[in-house]
Amino acid sequence: MAIPEYTIVDFIHRESWWKNRGLLVLNICLILPLLSSALNGLDSSVLNGLQILPGWQEYFHNPQGKTLGLINSAQAIGAVSGIPFAPYMSDLLGRRATMFIGAIIVLAGVLTQALSTTVQVFIGARILIGLGTAFSVNAAPLLISELSYPTHRGKMTSLYNSMWYLGSIISSWICLIAYDQAGASNWSWRVPVFLQAVVPVLQLMLIWFIPESPRFLASKGLESKAARVLAHYHASGTSNCEHLVAFEMAQIRHALNIEREIASSPSYLTCFATPGNRRRMFIIVAIAIASQWSGNGLVSSYINIVLDGIGITATRTKSVINGGLQVFNFASALLGTMLVDKLGRRKLFLISNIGMLIVFSVWTITTALFEETGSTVAVKATVPCIFLFFFFYDLAYTPMLVSYTLEILPYNIRARGLAIMGFFAYLSNAFNAFVNPWALDAMGWKYYLVYCGWLVLELLFVLVFIIETKGRTLEETAALFDGVKLSRNSPERKNSMTLARIPQYPRPPGLDQDFPDNYFELCESNSIRSSALVSPSHIELQEPSRVQSSVFGSPLDLETQSEESAITFFK
Repeated sequence: MAIPEYTIVDFIHRESWWKNRGLLVLNICLILPLLSSALNGLDSSVLNGLQILPGWQEYFHNPQGKTLGLINSAQAIGAVSGIPFAPYMSDLLGRRATMFIGAIIVLAGVLTQALSTTVQVFIGARILIGLGTAFSVNAAPLLISELSYPTHRGKMTSLYNSMWYLGSIISSWICLIAYDQAGASNWSWRVPVFLQAVVPVLQLMLIWFIPESPRFLASKGLESKAARVLAHYHASGTSNCEHLVAFEMAQIRHALNIEREIASSPSYLTCFATPGNRRRMFIIVAIAIASQWSGNGLVSSYINIVLDGIGITATRTKSVINGGLQVFNFASALLGTMLVDKLGRRKLFLISNIGMLIVFSVWTITTALFEETGSTVAVKATVPCIFLFFFFYDLAYTPMLVSYTLEILPYNIRARGLAIMGFFAYLSNAFNAFVNPWALDAMGWKYYLVYCGWLVLELLFVLVFIIETKGRTLEETAALFDGVKLSRNSPERKNSMTLARIPQYPRPPGLDQDFPDNYFELCESNSIRSSALVSPSHIELQEPSRVQSSVFGSPLDLETQSEESAITFFK
């Protein structure tokens, strides 16, 4: 008699998430780490808005060239200084504690910046803000990825980076309102800076009221707490809550066991230890640099200079264009987030890079025409080009910079791989921010040709190296990166997980009660054995007479498997 099989869908909440109290509360809790991206966008964009304000320009004596470049790159310099240490803090103290420390440092920097009296103090404050941001933006996406409901994880991690534009929208319109109310006074720039303190204050007050990452808790031996978090937020109101929690806990434990097998003390060198990991790092570093060197940095940091270059000099007009662009960017990024699972990662990257190359080339021509001939038609064409360029940029690089990075990284190097991505993104941003104003003054529109050439290289990179991960099992992803041969009996691109229900299935005691932190470990020693099966997207519960447990590949082969790795349960 065949054993009845059910897919993992049997254990997933099928109704609207807001009708499930646990998922509703969970997604509300995740707003707090999502705000880390908004804070990053708020701080990165507020200086763009301040440069438009006459009050800021007069107070700091119209900084230009290298001085302006240093002001704009100061935050990235601070972030680059903190990023190497951030993953160690996240893994040692936890995601929440690292966010708390980051919020304290950012708040100190914001207050110093708002009260600064010299350019030197202003630059020092921005370095301090960047240092705190490094801790926050490392821990926040990890917490979101590891705490999100399984079917929400992809969209939530894509939404994270898109929230950057929410902060950018707030900063641009606050600068406009401050200018309308305070004119050229000091308060026109101090008020927008003071408002940056809102997010770190909220995080300091509320961070301990949201749950910690179950994966971090399990890694510290606190499996009962991890199980209670999953039960409370993932399985609330579902009839198969014990099965779902046991399933997720088994995944977590298996991933942690793999990590311990590979390296007892993982370091940054682990990220480059195998050919597969080196290929991952190459892709991650390349898209991190591309996210800053595609030409977007010209407007993101120097919209004042760019608009001056095409004859738009009125302060209010500049502020309105800047504010409207940020709203447009946010909408474009949300569209990209929704298309990630529909069109796929590679296709979105291709559409994005082809579109950016075409539009930026037209943008270069219109800017050149204005500088050489003073054509008003060229001015009218340049502003739409800026919007259209960011539309294509936001389709891929805003939603997928973080999510694609997390997607191709195995669990044991995820925090460090994310830190490496952030390091090169901020390093590229710092270089851009320092060089752009000097190059624009020296070369004018000809500097745009440099970006045209770089966009050609980006397109070639995407064509050759970006792989599609949509709908692939982790075994297929491992084969793509590590050359692991697929089993002939392995079903391809099968996303469901199969379970054969048996009476002897080991269930934990009531999840609302305390039980030993090593409960799942004891279960494994008595009745559960982990192994990498034919397809790591499957989990089977079968009687020993029907199962032959086997392991395909060495521990190095298992390196690429994350918490979704294959597990066999039998008694």
